[in-house]
Amino acid sequence: MLMVNPARESAPRYDRRGWMHWPDNEDYSHRFMQLLGTAQEGGSTISECFLTATRITPGDDESWHREWKKLADTCKRRGDLALQQGNTNTAKGNWLRASNYYRTAEHFLNTDDRRRGYILEQMQLCSHLYLSYLAPKGEIIQIPGSGGSPMHGYFLRAPGSAPQAPVVISIGGPDHLKEEHLYKMPRHAHARNLSLLVVDLPGQGVCPRGDSVVGPNDLEMSISCWVDYLASRADVDVERIAIFGEGLGASFASRAAAIDHRLRAAVCDGGIWDLHERAFLLKRISGRNNQESIEDQVSKLWRYSIAKRIRCPILVTLGECDWLETNYAAKFYSYLKKSGIDISLKIFSAAETAASHAQIDNPTIGNEFIFDWIAARLGTNGATT
Repeated sequence: MLMVNPARESAPRYDRRGWMHWPDNEDYSHRFMQLLGTAQEGGSTISECFLTATRITPGDDESWHREWKKLADTCKRRGDLALQQGNTNTAKGNWLRASNYYRTAEHFLNTDDRRRGYILEQMQLCSHLYLSYLAPKGEIIQIPGSGGSPMHGYFLRAPGSAPQAPVVISIGGPDHLKEEHLYKMPRHAHARNLSLLVVDLPGQGVCPRGDSVVGPNDLEMSISCWVDYLASRADVDVERIAIFGEGLGASFASRAAAIDHRLRAAVCDGGIWDLHERAFLLKRISGRNNQESIEDQVSKLWRYSIAKRIRCPILVTLGECDWLETNYAAKFYSYLKKSGIDISLKIFSAAETAASHAQIDNPTIGNEFIFDWIAARLGTNGATT
């Protein structure tokens, strides 16, 4: 019989944001919700997650690390044994979950904790094993960045696709690792005959947090380097490359689409974060209680908007419980639409789930909508494998 940890103060519950396993500890609950959301894509299993949660004391980062690492080690061993027995599908599934659990075990370790290096190496090793037994085999890519430093990514070619396939470049926010895309995106891309390139941007990746200084244009230029790489491949249709900025990576995708017009579709924030930040700073600098309407704020700051420079279709996705009020996003969208920008807006309601930031409570619903939109813009809608 599973016992509820006696240290828990409030009972777990489902609210508008999703499943809150430790309502008194939002950081733990947020990460646990994110882990549960990958289950339907093969990145975790519900039972493994809930069993492990019974052994964790909320707020005790050591118990968090210990229990997720223990589960990751178990899945890694199970995957290795399955491979020895010739059961590659079982091996792949366990390696993928192990990678996710190792990433979860690392999450609350301090930056200078020596265990971080080992945990992230194990996460990467399991990801590489998973990629090496895909069909077609996933590729581990390294290219020089705009400043000469190496950048890393994974290329997953769409199975059974045409000689030249369209590609989605997937990027995350500042604290995101490319491995995290593997837990929830490949199925959606491949079902629509889309190849997938998941990458780490400057300052991201398996390296100590905070050890890199990122210049003002490094992010945009690094994405252009990845587009250059795709253009050099014989199996890529360079006229059909899209970018998907997940979570806080949405603002990076906006900036990339504004300077690299080889991108034919962009799932991004359309410059909303940029204008929102400018409006906030303007209010602080003025020192007045700014009562301007959203329309007035956007109109005043329009000349600075990134969206003016984006030529490809834009999709903005938000959850009803996201960081930005949906009313603000809707009015911003309306203004951009009236200004001639090819922009679409999807707000996921709490009633349908996927209402949290980056749809972490139900990424399947989010990715179904997003990849349908990308496929329609790149001309692969309705494709199946």
